[in-house]
Amino acid sequence: MANFSKTSVGQDARTELHGKLSLTGAEISINNLPAGASVPFIHSHKENEEIYAILAGRGKAVIDGEETELAAGDWLRISPAGKRQFFAADDAPISYACIQVKEQSLGGYTEDDAIIEK
Repeated sequence: MANFSKTSVGQDARTELHGKLSLTGAEISINNLPAGASVPFIHSHKENEEIYAILAGRGKAVIDGEETELAAGDWLRISPAGKRQFFAADDAPISYACIQVKEQSLGGYTEDDAIIEK
């Protein structure tokens, strides 16, 4: 078996990558909301924090009742207990990646975990 997986993502409303890439330590989804649309529910998590990368467009997130504006290039981390919902702007779509990992599970960073080959 190869030491890597590869897939391509289109413009579907939501694409989950755990199955497509055989992920074992994180869940990643790519999400696309058209102008004026929103995720139709508020949610939180039991153990997983979420990291959002805004890939294109603009909109907002409402987290524990507080609104935060979002635009391409923004990154956002939300703790598991944070109650969240995402919205595209009325006049623009938004595309974002969501990376979901167990909170407090990072055992090392790039420099600590890397094995340099010579």
